[in-house]
Amino acid sequence: MPDTYFDLPPELSRYGSARVAVLPVPFERTTSYVKGTGRAPAAILKASAQVELYDEETGKETCEVGIATLPPVRLEKGPIEKTLSRVEDAVGRIVSDGKLPVMLGGEHSITPPAVKAVAKAKPDLTVLQFDAHADLREEYDGTKWSHACAMARVLEICPAVQVGIRNLSAPEAGRVAGEKLPVFFAHNIRGNDGWIADVLASIKTKDVYITFDVDAFDSSVMPDTGTPEPGGLLWYDVTRILAAVAREKNVVAMDFVELLPQKGHHASDFMVAKLIYKAIGYWAASRNL
Repeated sequence: MPDTYFDLPPELSRYGSARVAVLPVPFERTTSYVKGTGRAPAAILKASAQVELYDEETGKETCEVGIATLPPVRLEKGPIEKTLSRVEDAVGRIVSDGKLPVMLGGEHSITPPAVKAVAKAKPDLTVLQFDAHADLREEYDGTKWSHACAMARVLEICPAVQVGIRNLSAPEAGRVAGEKLPVFFAHNIRGNDGWIADVLASIKTKDVYITFDVDAFDSSVMPDTGTPEPGGLLWYDVTRILAAVAREKNVVAMDFVELLPQKGHHASDFMVAKLIYKAIGYWAASRNL
């Protein structure tokens, strides 16, 4: 297994000179269906060694911006807040060092503390969520820190725009309607040529934090997640909007969560590894790096 993301040599993976810092967070505590997301960072790291470094869209080797791989966040026993505090501290250090944090889950509960850390430096921030689920529950299974509550916690920090949603509870739907939250349901995206422009128009800030739950993808192309859902986004839906957001906004952090690696099935691991590289590539291209 490579020691660095994309198996990069030292000159491209030193933290001091890297513009991007990958932070593995193999945390899983509140998943409510099939478990195993804690294995995802290691699986993506392994798969990343097979990703070609040249990107045909940008015409560059994205890795030349420097991509450092940090040690995994140390997980704490006891209250979930202990580990989430470590996530906040780790992301805060990356931001203060002037680098782009790219966090790998693990479950979606790691997103709110990361957003909190970024918002301290970038107070005029919007979170752009790709997900099958609204994650707007106030509490789930006895905790407000559940993965099912991730966006409820984010909205206590900053605005959010949600894309690809196709599974939510009645109370969550009531909140979306009552507060007129900018939610782009998957069934309204399909066949709508203007959906990307509509998403961009709904983001009212320049700075954007991208959180990507891999179940945003249709389950036919991303079966390896704890809560797969039919009717989701496809590869070019996702890459087109990630490229557009990078062009039009200032992406300041990203996370990728909820992959559930399966023994003998490496396609999903590779897909997520390549998606991360594409997202970094779009970010770099927007800065002429």
